[in-house]
Amino acid sequence: MTNDIKLLYCRGPALYDKLSSTQCIYCGFDPTADSLHIGNLLAIIGLIHAHRYGHMAVALVGGATAQIGDPSGRTKERDRIDLHDVERNVEKLTENLQRIFDNHSTCFLPRSHNLENIRIVNNISWYQNKNVIDFLSKEGKKFRMNAMLNKSSVQSRLSKPEGMNFSEFTYQIFQSYDWYQLYKNYKCTIQIGGSDQLGNITAGFDFLLKQVDEDSFFGLTIPLITASSGEKLGKSTGNSLWLDPYKTSAYQLYQYFFNFADSDVEEYLNLFTFLTDQEITQILEEHQSAPHKRLAQKRLGENVTLLVHGEKGLNTAKKWTDVLFGGTVELLQTLTKDDLQHSPELLVTEVPVSDKTNLKHLCIDYLKVHPCKYFDKILNTGGLHINYERVNDNITIDDSHILPNNITMIQLGKKNHYLLKWSDG
Repeated sequence: MTNDIKLLYCRGPALYDKLSSTQCIYCGFDPTADSLHIGNLLAIIGLIHAHRYGHMAVALVGGATAQIGDPSGRTKERDRIDLHDVERNVEKLTENLQRIFDNHSTCFLPRSHNLENIRIVNNISWYQNKNVIDFLSKEGKKFRMNAMLNKSSVQSRLSKPEGMNFSEFTYQIFQSYDWYQLYKNYKCTIQIGGSDQLGNITAGFDFLLKQVDEDSFFGLTIPLITASSGEKLGKSTGNSLWLDPYKTSAYQLYQYFFNFADSDVEEYLNLFTFLTDQEITQILEEHQSAPHKRLAQKRLGENVTLLVHGEKGLNTAKKWTDVLFGGTVELLQTLTKDDLQHSPELLVTEVPVSDKTNLKHLCIDYLKVHPCKYFDKILNTGGLHINYERVNDNITIDDSHILPNNITMIQLGKKNHYLLKWSDG
């Protein structure tokens, strides 16, 4: 048995038996932002695993439910999202999902596998022509107040002074109806969601039992993933890790997974990659023989970046890693305009070529290096480099420091890298 099948069998033989024949499995994503984030990735991978085993997988984008606001996992009411923003977010999330699904098919799925595409559905399609009176009179009667009030997401909010608004309270009705629609359209009997979705999933389960004759429905919840340090996935960076390349670069995603501790890497190789048990065992054995090379973290970073950003994104991430950690002037000279557009956050600063000046003023005026004493300390301790060459004086930048592709690399200490892009302006 693979890890996936063993895990499902542990959930109960009924689910294992259910998945022995082709099923439809779905997971929902509300467009409350203009990108999915790293916390959504495990649910996406869950859908992909279902797809790989020959099941029909559906990613449901909540163009309707995002306008209501899911209270699950929230300590306070969500800010209202303008309809125009919801529609834009639906487009962005659909792009995120389609890119990841396409990358999986191109980079991870054997060519011999001839599987139909994962479906992406917007739930606005079954609400936009609904009459609110008809909906409440037909569907609202099937939900009991006691059960709705007993949901942990409701209880936790009602215990707070600000309470919960009625729209949020009804969210579980709409998520249940989503599942019912997917059952009618695709015979969807299994829902995947985060652990905070348990209340909504069980509400849908109860609703389906009242709607249809079938009684074999299942919900799979994904627990909150934390590192051995106790940090939530994606939180150690200080900023959210997005799955959109224009919000979080491929380099940033690669570095995030590359920097995991040895104590976490085996678990994350199992969770976030499609490697077999044998492949993971071999990677870990090679890693143990030379831990300083971080071979396991490298494979983890490569696999996740390849899935999210594709081959081009992975190549860019690895190129920037080489540039920033042990690169050469020859490698710097190969950086293209496209590479600079996908550079790590805040790395590239555009400077008019007419503003060539002494190094200290350049760092303070353009790179915002403060205070001045910090610059002086780095300079005096030999930690300042231009294009990888150590600088011991506050020199004036001239044409000899500008590479043929009009850039200059400045390094302050071991970790602070800056690229100056010289312009004619």
